[in-house]
Amino acid sequence: MSLKDRLAPLLRPWGLIWLSIGFHWEALKEAIRQNGLGTLVHPHQIQDAASAKLFSTLSNGFIAFEDTTIVPSLVAAAGGIVLDLGPGPGNQIHRFDSSLVKLVYGVEPNRHYQNIINAKLAFEKNDGLRDKYKLIVAGVENIDVLEKEGITEGSLDTVLCIQVLCAVESPATVMKGVWRLLKPGGKFIFWEHGCSKSWVMRVAQALWNPAWSTFVGCHLRRNPLADILNAGEWENPEDIEEPADIVSLLPRIQGVLVKKVDESKKAK
Repeated sequence: MSLKDRLAPLLRPWGLIWLSIGFHWEALKEAIRQNGLGTLVHPHQIQDAASAKLFSTLSNGFIAFEDTTIVPSLVAAAGGIVLDLGPGPGNQIHRFDSSLVKLVYGVEPNRHYQNIINAKLAFEKNDGLRDKYKLIVAGVENIDVLEKEGITEGSLDTVLCIQVLCAVESPATVMKGVWRLLKPGGKFIFWEHGCSKSWVMRVAQALWNPAWSTFVGCHLRRNPLADILNAGEWENPEDIEEPADIVSLLPRIQGVLVKKVDESKKAK
């Protein structure tokens, strides 16, 4: 591998960070214009607006990249009553198999994604999904909001989680909520990234993480595997895949886990 190829993963984050800084500046000016300087005490509102602009702008690029990965086949495996966790700009909407899904709840706490998701649903080529996808502006931690929509303990057949645990405030809390909502035998489908196993890349992740987490909104050094496994009992933890990629700042873990069935309750 050439020096250029080795350096590329280390330098690539700067472009995304710089683009996001621009969107944060624009979001700040717009917030001040609308609400005055009082908006400065609500930095998360500015971050939400900037993040939505960033990922909506880059949506097609992310979709194209994911098309080269296992993501399309993972999404196509979702069935029954599905929770699309943190759909962002709705990059996975076109990948659902409408013949398999009964209903899809998109649970997204950032309200700024609402218009782009609705637009994608309106122009969705897969007509069968239009009336099956419902966006809920909330987090999976907002139990009261979810219960009003009928999302209760053990009510979901599938939870889809594509690059979400890197961005939530507490991935451990989110995963415990996911496990609680899944019915026994339900599927947790995921494609996430975390801390590298290469010490060189771990150093690079540590150097980039402050700016990356601030402006891009996700963390480079988390351990999503531990949060997933500690959420509850799974039937098949051995099926989790960790593709080797020692030169990536975003090494992946992926798989389809099945929530373990309580045999004592099953017998009854």
